Amino acid sequence: MAFTVTTRTATAGDRTGEVYELASDSARAEVWPFTGFNCLRWQVRNPDGSWGNVLFTAPDWATNPVPTRSGHPVLFPFPNRLRAGELDFNGKSYRLPLNDSTKANAIHGFSPRNPWRVLDSGGGPDSAFVTGQFRMSADLPDGTPLWPGDGSLTLTYRLTADTLRVDATVRNHGGDPFPFGLGYHPYFRVPTAPEATLADGWDLFSGAAVEWETDGGVPTGKRLSIPPQYDFRTPRPLGGTAFDNLFADVQPKGPALDGLRRVAFLRDANSGQVDIHMADEFRELVLFTPVHRKAVAIEPYTCATDAAHLTERGIDGGWRVLPPGGTFAAAVAYRWVAGSVTP
Repeated sequence: MAFTVTTRTATAGDRTGEVYELASDSARAEVWPFTGFNCLRWQVRNPDGSWGNVLFTAPDWATNPVPTRSGHPVLFPFPNRLRAGELDFNGKSYRLPLNDSTKANAIHGFSPRNPWRVLDSGGGPDSAFVTGQFRMSADLPDGTPLWPGDGSLTLTYRLTADTLRVDATVRNHGGDPFPFGLGYHPYFRVPTAPEATLADGWDLFSGAAVEWETDGGVPTGKRLSIPPQYDFRTPRPLGGTAFDNLFADVQPKGPALDGLRRVAFLRDANSGQVDIHMADEFRELVLFTPVHRKAVAIEPYTCATDAAHLTERGIDGGWRVLPPGGTFAAAVAYRWVAGSVTP
């Protein structure tokens, strides 16, 4: 079963660029470098021969490509909210656009809204991959006054018959420290389910034991035992649970995948499940249910929301600072397990 990489020209909103398709007879994925290097679609072959979507894509993507509402958005150099869009670092103050829904905070960094450069791609007998990079000084030079240092994020999507793996490397190219956090915002669904099916009937497992208390979507600094309505450490149907929550102390369940912990899954007991695996460097997990309820966002983060300000207060939120020449590397992997499954 050979894997190939092909490209085509596509348009999303007011942008046009090349889309990279990684494909075999049983799996395929689309990566859109010019819209944030988003893996917009990941599909597997269903038993009836049709293609099933593991990632949700908004039906109006072509005309309204909201950067963080479809596929696998990449959030860098900070995930989720930065309170009041303010960052004080290394003796300087930075002020970012207030672009969350309340217009009170900055949200999700720069990488999901801007084009990336493709560095490499290729196919082989067992997998196909594409590698892209986002670096402020090269890809958003007008934005360099908004963030300290000169860091890059290099990302590789690798597709196999049942897995989509995401390898990330952050590098500090400058002579000053580079602060950052990294997160992903994938929208998962059960590919064998009809597209109109709501997620309420699917089983969810999340290994999170602690919830960060938040005010207006920003952590207060308190970590609380997870309340019963959000406790999915024993898999159960999602039901009407509405999530937009940040969790920590995420404990794995079941087998690891290439050394990555399985921290969550979304399951239909009769047809299969999507497993979410992440490296130890990914320490927080966000769960989010969009209003259409046709998917569940299960989001690995290397840090808490607003981790920069938590650090200023002496609270460990996972904020990282790379020294000049420093690097950081970590991976996540998502796996589709077809057929009747047990926890």
